[in-house]
Amino acid sequence: MTMTAAYDPLEIAVELIRCPSVTPRDEGALATLAGYLAPLGFSCERMHFSDEGTPDVDNLYARLGSGAPHFCFAGHTDVVPVGDAAAWSVDPFAGEIKAGKLFGRGAADMKGSMASFVAAASRLVREGKLIDGEGSISLLITGDEEGPGINGTKKMLQALSARGEKIDHCLVGEPTCVAKLGDMMKIGRRGSINGWLTVRGTQGHVAYPHLADNPIPRLLEMLKRLDARVLDQGNAHFQPSNFEITSVDVGNETTNLIPGTARAMMNIRFNDEHTGASLEAWMRGVFDQVVQEMGGAYEFRTQISGESFITQPGTFSALIAAAVTKVTGLTPELSTSGGTSDARFIRAYAPVVEFGLANQTMHKADEHVPAGDIGRLADIYEMILRGYFAGAVAS
Repeated sequence: MTMTAAYDPLEIAVELIRCPSVTPRDEGALATLAGYLAPLGFSCERMHFSDEGTPDVDNLYARLGSGAPHFCFAGHTDVVPVGDAAAWSVDPFAGEIKAGKLFGRGAADMKGSMASFVAAASRLVREGKLIDGEGSISLLITGDEEGPGINGTKKMLQALSARGEKIDHCLVGEPTCVAKLGDMMKIGRRGSINGWLTVRGTQGHVAYPHLADNPIPRLLEMLKRLDARVLDQGNAHFQPSNFEITSVDVGNETTNLIPGTARAMMNIRFNDEHTGASLEAWMRGVFDQVVQEMGGAYEFRTQISGESFITQPGTFSALIAAAVTKVTGLTPELSTSGGTSDARFIRAYAPVVEFGLANQTMHKADEHVPAGDIGRLADIYEMILRGYFAGAVAS
């Protein structure tokens, strides 16, 4: 298929921002993408998933071609709420360009990168570079990245795998850069485990402590021992793991009452020297020891948001880094820093690297990116696609 002109990525980004797709709502964002992709020859499929206790979510899978190698671009159309609307100097969903900057919720995270990928793909399609049987490209777009992450990328990948579709390599367009476009790409992420601890005691009057059992000293001792441990020193690709107490609460507003329960929440961001299971076992061991020494009882539950992972530096990361350097003049740092992303699901199916716009204003009021960076990112993605289908990635 040929086209008379390639798409303007900035125009696409503006149109996407004008869809107020606060998670889990779609508000036309997926249809907007499909409206650009279908004329390029992409087969566009809406994938709807539900699960008990979570919002229903619409997702989009668009693929051009059916042959190998299969290059997948992954991203999300959902955005976080605007927060205090009065703190914005512009309409969060107007997609306004002011003083050379594109403003709007999702400009950085991550509608700008999706627009850039669509534009990059349109350039190759215009030239007839993507021919069925000689490779394929796809977009795996969820509306559930900023939400629970249950009815989005994870289920899409499961469904695609069940019907025999194999992704060879994946690029996630998360905003990875720190100060300027090109300074950082992500080749992995730390894992994350959340914990909810409840320590049981017996409620009573503070003047009669022998008739009560205060759970607070046991809770404090448990947290003290967890916080005192240095989990590791980090390694060549990961910063040190860190344990953080995120809440301590007894819900007691009465000065002469010993509470019957004390609760705490905690999070560990961990590198590949640990697993979620090993960290849970360590924490439970600490709690058991404190109970053995001080008595009482506790309840503990955890949720693992994702395990740590790394895509070892190789031809795929080198291809991306070379394109970044060619366009920006910068050598991107290969990092595993930051929070989690849907790459944690993709890594089980294909080698995955993340690269997108600068993240300085994501989730903030007046979220914005330099308007010119949208076009430069499209140039980077175009170079990556050209190198990929020229055989630059062997495996």
